[in-house]
Amino acid sequence: MRNFSFKKIKTVSLKKITVLLVIAAAIFSGCKSKKLIVKSAENPFIRHLYTADPSARVFKDGRLYVYASHDVDPPRGCDLMDKYHVFSTDNMVNWKDHGEILRASQVPWGRKEGGFMWAPDCVYKNATYYFYFPHPSGTEWNKTWKIGIATSKKPASDFVVQGYLELGNDSYAMIDPCVFIDDDGQAYFYYGGGNRCAGAKLKNNMTELAQPVVFMEGLKDFHEATWVFKKDGLYYLTYADNNKANGKGANRLNYATGTSPLGPWTYRGVYLDPTGCDTSHGSVVEYKGQWYAFYHNDVLSGRGNLRSICVDKLYFNSDGTIQKVIQTGMRSNK
Repeated sequence: MRNFSFKKIKTVSLKKITVLLVIAAAIFSGCKSKKLIVKSAENPFIRHLYTADPSARVFKDGRLYVYASHDVDPPRGCDLMDKYHVFSTDNMVNWKDHGEILRASQVPWGRKEGGFMWAPDCVYKNATYYFYFPHPSGTEWNKTWKIGIATSKKPASDFVVQGYLELGNDSYAMIDPCVFIDDDGQAYFYYGGGNRCAGAKLKNNMTELAQPVVFMEGLKDFHEATWVFKKDGLYYLTYADNNKANGKGANRLNYATGTSPLGPWTYRGVYLDPTGCDTSHGSVVEYKGQWYAFYHNDVLSGRGNLRSICVDKLYFNSDGTIQKVIQTGMRSNK
């Protein structure tokens, strides 16, 4: 039997003990995530399951919500991703997991094999929360993408699939939906995949396009992961590029600016370097006077397709350009 000194035990931080106890309690109680509150500001800030593609939104109740996809362990590429979770906070330290809000089996028009529930988004309008998600309708997944819509009167539960957006005949790489609502209440819908980024105005019902989609101009090396926001009258479009390192994906998050929600855009550069994952995907939001960049990395798994969501502060220069994000938290050595 080994002797352990009391002094050594005392060096274990109370913060780490708290996190471990919370996670252990969740596991032994059947992971009843609706009651789970993880107290940790360290990246990744969600550690009890693998999550990716964080879409961050601030809603009328004053909380910041993050809608994330879910990586299945063990993974098989990204085709087994089958559900969405929602997390929220009111202080950027304590995060509540509201649990699963939607899975492939609840999509009436979805492919019978399930899977492929990739990066989502959610916005509030007309006293309704609109949740947009990509999902194929057929076995040939990459030729049958649709952008589904689920609605609820609550931000983190009771979502019901209503149908999907009619986007014409273009179903190739129709992924990564993003919805931006301008100051005048006009909503814009975007999707981006297969090296193309498209957008259009939405009708007030939020379920139909008000015009044919137009492809964004001025973006450099666009790959996927469109996100649009506005600051000081300037529109920003962020996205992942096709950057590779050692023959593998090492996507970075880039951004462009414009004076219109549909461009044309002026390329500005990279604001987030590679995170160790096969792909990169992020969102940008202001909360309580501070701007934040959300993204995912491989810190917990050391594998590019078992990802974990992270957040760091985002800063702007006086000319509106974005300073490169300093990624915090331990990096994986695997």
